[in-house]
Amino acid sequence: MGHTKSMGFWQELRRRRVYRMAGFYVVGAWLVIQVADVFFPAWGLPDAALRSLIVATILCFPIALVFSWTFDISTSGIVKTEPADPGEVFDNSLKRTDYFVLVALLAIGAAIVFGSLQKIVEEVDGVVAVATVEKIANSIAILPFANLDSNPDTGYFSDGVSEEILHRLSSLNALHVLSRASSFVFRDSNEGPVRISEILGVRYLLHGSVRRDNNLVRVTAYLVDDAGKQVWSETFDRKLERIFDIQSEIANTVASRIEREIVFPAQVPAGRTTTNMDAYDAYLVGRAFINTRTPGFQDKAIAAFEEAIRLDENYAPPYAGLAIALGLNVGDWEAIRESAVRAAETALELDPELAEGHAALGLMLLDDTGNNLERAETSLRRALNLDPSLTNAYNWLSSALSGQGRHEEARAVQERGLLVNPLDPILSANKAFRLRNQGEYERAERLLLRLTNLPEPPGLVYSGLSQLYAHMGEFDKGLHWAKQAARVHTTTRLNTVGPLAGTYDRLGLVEDGDYWAAHLLAHTPEPEVRFWIRATQLRFRGDHAGLQEVIDELDAALGTDVDQLHIAAAGLYAAANILTGNFDVGIDVFENVYDLGTLTLSNDASFSGDLAYLHVLAYGYQQVGRDDDANALLIRLHEHLNVLVVEQKMNSGDLHHLRAQNFGLRGDFDAAADALEAAIEAGWLWFFRVTGSPLWTEIIAYPRIAGMLDDVKIELERQRAIVEQVDAEHDFRAEFEALRSASDTLD
Repeated sequence: MGHTKSMGFWQELRRRRVYRMAGFYVVGAWLVIQVADVFFPAWGLPDAALRSLIVATILCFPIALVFSWTFDISTSGIVKTEPADPGEVFDNSLKRTDYFVLVALLAIGAAIVFGSLQKIVEEVDGVVAVATVEKIANSIAILPFANLDSNPDTGYFSDGVSEEILHRLSSLNALHVLSRASSFVFRDSNEGPVRISEILGVRYLLHGSVRRDNNLVRVTAYLVDDAGKQVWSETFDRKLERIFDIQSEIANTVASRIEREIVFPAQVPAGRTTTNMDAYDAYLVGRAFINTRTPGFQDKAIAAFEEAIRLDENYAPPYAGLAIALGLNVGDWEAIRESAVRAAETALELDPELAEGHAALGLMLLDDTGNNLERAETSLRRALNLDPSLTNAYNWLSSALSGQGRHEEARAVQERGLLVNPLDPILSANKAFRLRNQGEYERAERLLLRLTNLPEPPGLVYSGLSQLYAHMGEFDKGLHWAKQAARVHTTTRLNTVGPLAGTYDRLGLVEDGDYWAAHLLAHTPEPEVRFWIRATQLRFRGDHAGLQEVIDELDAALGTDVDQLHIAAAGLYAAANILTGNFDVGIDVFENVYDLGTLTLSNDASFSGDLAYLHVLAYGYQQVGRDDDANALLIRLHEHLNVLVVEQKMNSGDLHHLRAQNFGLRGDFDAAADALEAAIEAGWLWFFRVTGSPLWTEIIAYPRIAGMLDDVKIELERQRAIVEQVDAEHDFRAEFEALRSASDTLD
């Protein structure tokens, strides 16, 4: 009997054409997936997009079978399929309930498809964010010209040709020219002109090739629009000493093709050109080192620029390059400052309109305060007026404005820089840092993840992601990107292992924290820096008892002369003394370093270090019976935190944590609990830092706060388990040591 029913069921499937629908669906889905497999990569969509589409087709398959069982598509449209009964005639027109069923099936199918499409959008958001940039009128990117020399080491020359064309086009206000840093990302990319123009958000691309043969040079240039159509091309065969004429001719022709109303500048000043091609060659070599920032680039760039100056002392650009190379050197700034300023001033004496010269002088003036910051601002604004494509000048100008307390203007300058160079890692990292402090974690995350899609993502992006996830309280993700940053900079910047040590310490994995901190300390002879590393690490752990050891080490190295400490290190030294019970020492150092009567607290959440240290000072006052001083300082800090958190709506976990600490030190534990709850919601998970701190002894005894900290501890244990499993599956220590042993270079 069961067999008969079974046979009847399969026959009914055939009568209702369910088999046919299944076949059509499988074939159709296969065709859709095949087409997607071809076009998704061409559109720049990641593998996750194709996976989401496959999931959608699988989920919709049973919907299609139910539809086929219940309905039939006939010449009269969609009709209901009635049970088979040869003795009775059925009305197979759709009833009201049938429409309800049909609508429900369509709604379920649409929901599945919409959900999958939404998933695709989320997966490719970093790519789409770039691809959908609105293109500015008369915008152009100059791609690196191909080097056709038989000697590949002369690539700096072809780069120099394309870069000079870029600078000359940038001087024309009618054009929006992307900086070198963004356009040169696509040096060896397989992306076509349409895709590159979408990513960069420009309407035109200029590319070409350069071949140098003894005293002759051939430059071929192509101008294409954002549809990939060639607008203009030409080949220039000249003697090498006429390379400046070729660059001007190409720039003028390209500009006229894009914008007919351009008024071209006068002939390039003599100080910006040279008849000595060896001097020009040496200058291009120096500039190549500045652009690539390879290990030891400063010394190599300095040597190249000095050689160019020796060959032609009237050639201005090498002086500007020399000043910048000296300014970027990490050595003794005071010893080189005079030489750097003199080089920048010489460049401007030879060519008063040289944008790089004004930028170099602005960089030289950044190291000081007061009127020099105003002078730096003037020089950097002049540089950007002359050449808006100088990306570094935006960063330096932003620093000059921030140093004067003009943070909103500094942010506006960063935004302008991102229009010129949307893929600049420093500008992007600075903006992400600002968004992070405002609690806009998703925007900061998208901004940084977008840069990971570049052919060679800069290590700064990985460091930025590591710091971002640490502030979001996602230490496991932060550790992933900290490892990636360490991989990129293994042989060039050992200090990138610092975030590894800090993240392990936050998770309570002390042995791992010590391992990575040891890498820093092994190459850090300076007592002040060693103290900073160890004291910061112990604060992460809440190990204030261990602070006494590093205090003693610094005292032994410096004696009683703590005045030579940088103000940030002095603040940490004073706080460490108070936290270890040396109240009088810590208070004396604080009061000697900080002028508490005139101290101006920053309105930028980036500078929360002083706020943390001053809370320790208030605690110190309480411990020695100076309650009036403690209350006055705590109220002042509370008012400032309110400006940041309440008025400016900065949703930073660090700031909420400081508010909780402030309330707690004043005995208002309910308000402290509210502030701590806001901190946790903003991603604050600094469990060990507070549970081991004497400032929090009474605060964490409050039941509501104790309960919240228990939840924080559970979340940390969850993340710690993930990290321990990842480390068990892959020995990153061994990988790191292998990478380091592969190179003897250590910056």
